[in-house]
Amino acid sequence: MTKKTAIATALSAAALIGASQAQAADYAIDTDGQHAFVQFKISHLGYSYILGSFEEFSGSFSYDPENLEAAAASVEVDVTSLNSNNAERDKHFKSEDFLDAGEYPTATFNSTGFEPTGDNEGVLTGELTLHGETHEIEMPVTLLGEGEDPWGGYRAGFEGSTTLTLADYGIDMGDFPEVMHELELYVTFEGVRQ
Repeated sequence: MTKKTAIATALSAAALIGASQAQAADYAIDTDGQHAFVQFKISHLGYSYILGSFEEFSGSFSYDPENLEAAAASVEVDVTSLNSNNAERDKHFKSEDFLDAGEYPTATFNSTGFEPTGDNEGVLTGELTLHGETHEIEMPVTLLGEGEDPWGGYRAGFEGSTTLTLADYGIDMGDFPEVMHELELYVTFEGVRQ
């Protein structure tokens, strides 16, 4: 659910973090090559976890290793592409009881700032819109690496995670144990310099 927002956040974070030798550039997230993922983890009644992902999303980021504070990212997630490896559960997650994907089929993230916290690490801040609600979120991110690829391109990759409180986005979890009221969003992205 909130995973989508998390994804957007992670994307921007990745771009912002990269302190390296690359020059300021714009990157497109490599979804065609399946080198980017937006995933989520939520407790199941406190006994186990439900893991899932959003299969369809797109986005871009830009960064200048000499001016990380100016990094920017934008991500759009197709909420209807949620997949938790159980068709009936996915249908329920996408229903009016939770994400209401029919009414709100898209989640977006747009960065508003980035603060470096160490070598190849920082905190990405941005606005996440999910289920018709927009809130500012923070996601710690880490640059995984960057450099030339075997096909003549240049890539940069990162990962990040954050915790979302579902009630903040109008998703009522009151009928479920408190451990299910939050969701962990994990994203890892590889971007191709344009």
